[in-house]
Amino acid sequence: MPTINWGILSTANIGRKAVAPAINAAGNGQLLAVASRDLAAAEAYALELGVERAYGSYQELLEDAEVNAVYLPLPNSLHKPWTIRAVEAGKHVLCEKPLALSVAECRVMADAAEQNGMKLMEAFMYRFHPRTRAAVDLVRSGHLGDLKLVRAAFTFALRNPDNIRLDPKLGGGALMDVGCYCVTIARLLFGGEALEDQAFARYGDTGVDEELVATLRFPGDAYAQLHCALTLDRQEFYHAVGSGGRLEVERAFLPGTTPTEWRLITPDAPPQRRTFEGTDQYRLMVEHFADCILSDQSPHNSPDDAASTMATIEALYRSARHGGRPERIAIPSSDIGVERN
Repeated sequence: MPTINWGILSTANIGRKAVAPAINAAGNGQLLAVASRDLAAAEAYALELGVERAYGSYQELLEDAEVNAVYLPLPNSLHKPWTIRAVEAGKHVLCEKPLALSVAECRVMADAAEQNGMKLMEAFMYRFHPRTRAAVDLVRSGHLGDLKLVRAAFTFALRNPDNIRLDPKLGGGALMDVGCYCVTIARLLFGGEALEDQAFARYGDTGVDEELVATLRFPGDAYAQLHCALTLDRQEFYHAVGSGGRLEVERAFLPGTTPTEWRLITPDAPPQRRTFEGTDQYRLMVEHFADCILSDQSPHNSPDDAASTMATIEALYRSARHGGRPERIAIPSSDIGVERN
């Protein structure tokens, strides 16, 4: 079976703990190289994870002709420049979420990938978990009746004041880091785009939003209520509430590899729990992307979908900066919308 040779730009923890092991466990890829601005850090990373090649700059890795694809977990502000350099070097790119800082950046990155014949995908790994796919199918099939409300939250307490999530120049903030999960699950479950939103935020000393609460209004008098924070104890869930019942999902975005479940509540039956076998959603993500490269198919979590997510995020920030003023959401174009997963 053909395989994809992967490189990783950065020695960030998300790569070390989750994505690098997932690549090595995948059936259609192998981790060939890692790069850091510090050669010693790259070499230590390579030794720890059994990676063959270590580079002291990102550009050196991009010049390795045997690397087919790169995973890019750099700070949000660096997604655009290094994605463009990567596709121009002939590398497919799996880029951490959110794909970019704005709709405009998503467009530039997508155009660069297309012009160079490379594939670009946003790394929203939870969308590949079987439970997420089953939840989307359940809701969109009408099992809950008409979907009227989605509640979603993702919060955790950030203890390190020097963390990059608190740096506005690097694209930090609660909405960009964890709130984007809440935005995407609402869009997925409704199967369409919100019309307008309203948001309130508390900003920290560095200027980033440390807490944000929001309401999205969808067609048909339906709503999503979202909450994200970098200052509160860990919480991650989504609830889908319809005219005929509700679905409750805990450990919604980072369930680990142990079995997971959901709770389905309908008026005429006792609550039902469904258990899903443990799986590595990161492995499923990298296998999907590698399969798309090998078969020349379009990947899920496309740049177009990422641009729609960013359109919502940009509107939420406008509303929060204006004290909760309702804001219309300008979806980039009519051909952009929510993908199945």
